[in-house]
Amino acid sequence: MSGVHGTGTGARTAAPIRVFGTGTGEPLGPEARKALEAATLVIGARRHLEAAYPGTGAREAGHAGRIVLGPLAPALDRVAEHLARDEARVVVLASGDPGFFGIVRALAERFGADALDVRPGAPSVAVAFARLGLTWDDAVVVSAHGRDPRTAVHACLAHPKVAVLTGPGAGPAELAAGLVHGAGGRTLVVATALGDPRRERVERLTPAEAVARDWPDPVSVVLCLDESRAPSPARTLAGPAAGPGRWALEESEFEHRDSMITKFEVRALALARLGPRTGDLVWDIGAGSGSVAVECARLGAAAVAVEKAADGVGRIRANASAHGVYVDVVHGSAPAALDDLADPDAVFVGGGGRELPAVVTACARRARRTVVVALAALDRVPQVRAALAGAGLEPEGVLLQSSRLAPLPGEVTRLAATNPVFLLWGSRPSAQAGERAGMAAARVGASEGATQ
Repeated sequence: MSGVHGTGTGARTAAPIRVFGTGTGEPLGPEARKALEAATLVIGARRHLEAAYPGTGAREAGHAGRIVLGPLAPALDRVAEHLARDEARVVVLASGDPGFFGIVRALAERFGADALDVRPGAPSVAVAFARLGLTWDDAVVVSAHGRDPRTAVHACLAHPKVAVLTGPGAGPAELAAGLVHGAGGRTLVVATALGDPRRERVERLTPAEAVARDWPDPVSVVLCLDESRAPSPARTLAGPAAGPGRWALEESEFEHRDSMITKFEVRALALARLGPRTGDLVWDIGAGSGSVAVECARLGAAAVAVEKAADGVGRIRANASAHGVYVDVVHGSAPAALDDLADPDAVFVGGGGRELPAVVTACARRARRTVVVALAALDRVPQVRAALAGAGLEPEGVLLQSSRLAPLPGEVTRLAATNPVFLLWGSRPSAQAGERAGMAAARVGASEGATQ
């Protein structure tokens, strides 16, 4: 089942599976129509088949068998059976660009890329941004189709321009529900039935307005915009802004009170263990200056800072603004202040006090990946280790002692010791993490190829 997809003269041999993108731009062209007439099997979502065969019904028998695309695996099995016949010609209709979060991936994995002749249409993301007159080379694009919407929500919290490809259970209302609290100033743009001259709608709403609505299919894409942030300049790399050139910033780059800030040596290892990235949610508990939360946000994660001091809340917001990132600041004391927060991927806990073991326990029970704790008191180390282990994490840790170069009169240098700090962390065992990932993956599926 091989096909040569191009030569120097542009000639090509016929591939047994032809994939046409449709639904977000111009109607099917002459080449697609010709392929449909010659096809022995046609597969597509109901709306694609109805558009290709208007007035006939998606399943009406004719010269071509037709499959309404639902669960993907059975459809691929039907294609495999069909390709075993002589002169089988399969046409697949998909939305927009089927190579962009679409069915091309599944087809290529099953039948090989050489079996495919792909003719893309306009991606729904490109069409949605075009309707607003906005560029999208700086957008983060997330697929929530058949997936847990939490990754999309976190991307929307962290980045100023996000496009979310929707699906059942992960539409505008579900996305908005994760943004109603702590998504200050976000605008949602809901693009429905893009490319359909009768039903297309592009609406601007607040998250509160979107969560209160019932949304019929097909919602094509949801854009989440933080219009308070300056537009990005002209770029050479597409996607979100490049990560920071450096991290573990000097304490002088943050507002803080009486040196109550996680020192950069400690912060460097803490960030390495937290592993913040786009799509993650990180808590910074007892945030103080918010330096850890800000650095996690600079690295692409959604960040929540919990701080009990009122002046600390203002300081965290000022530090986030100064570094051009968004941090959701919660004024309250842990563990009680954690009750209404979404479960995090990783947690940083700073400070000490009698409540520390209870705080670490509460965080460790809910963290999907890891908890990192910085503390100065030796007496608290066994309690924190026990709290991590008791919640099913594997505790590890180090004592960090550093001496910084400091000038002396006479153009000489001394070593200035910083206070020793214990950095403890607990990671969820890989089997448990895999089980959580498997539960999320089980949702992916069924009709992933039908929408992009």
